[in-house]
Amino acid sequence: MKEKIRKFILAQGLDDAGFAAVEDYKSPLSPKIETLFPEVKSVVVSCVKEMSHIDSPNPQIAMNGRLDVMEFARSANYKIARFLEKECGARAMSVSLSYPLEISPQNALSVADVSLRHAALAAGLGVFGRHNLIIHPRLGPRVLFMAVLTDLALPSDPPVTKDLCTQCNICVESCPALALDVEGKTDFGKCLSVSQPYGLAKIIGFWLKWADKSPEEQKKMLFTKDFFMTYQASFIGFQYFCFKCFNSCPLGSSDK
Repeated sequence: MKEKIRKFILAQGLDDAGFAAVEDYKSPLSPKIETLFPEVKSVVVSCVKEMSHIDSPNPQIAMNGRLDVMEFARSANYKIARFLEKECGARAMSVSLSYPLEISPQNALSVADVSLRHAALAAGLGVFGRHNLIIHPRLGPRVLFMAVLTDLALPSDPPVTKDLCTQCNICVESCPALALDVEGKTDFGKCLSVSQPYGLAKIIGFWLKWADKSPEEQKKMLFTKDFFMTYQASFIGFQYFCFKCFNSCPLGSSDK
């Protein structure tokens, strides 16, 4: 069954796939996976290699590429879930990369319902590096994951046992937000201030400032770059302006 599913996944143009039994998936901050899907027995994890757009100094080119990857990944993950239900007689629930996730004052760390990094770890698709990203044995750290929860009982793939990270600390030194200074932890507040400068914090801050200004000053604020970029983010979605943890890692620079 696993090879039948893996063959289908790779036929969608994805770069790799792995399987994790629920008992092998361990995410310290996310809710228990059974609270999302009580009958879940396995997690089917697939991945797609991030492309060269993240190396562009132009933020629009970099972000457009990421949007393309996300659209492709969402479509592919839906097809996998549909394949599991239609061809394998299973129940399946898709977990696409990144969004949506719970956004609330109670979830200040932006903890996902399913940690795709920990799912990838459990599915034998890599190990954590110093940048807290998963390093894939063949693809390096430039890889994005998605998952499907299913009630099919599928044994876990063998874990990656080799420590792939060289501990060169280039990712730490390259992080403009200083979000990786504490080993084993990403300071998401610092990270988001640089990687998503026109996200929720910027929107709230802009309108709080706007409310305290005079009518004339309010008009001026509506013709600033901050407002224009925040407006664009409001209909495009989450815009990433930093990919340093991906493209600074020497392990990903020569992977094909």
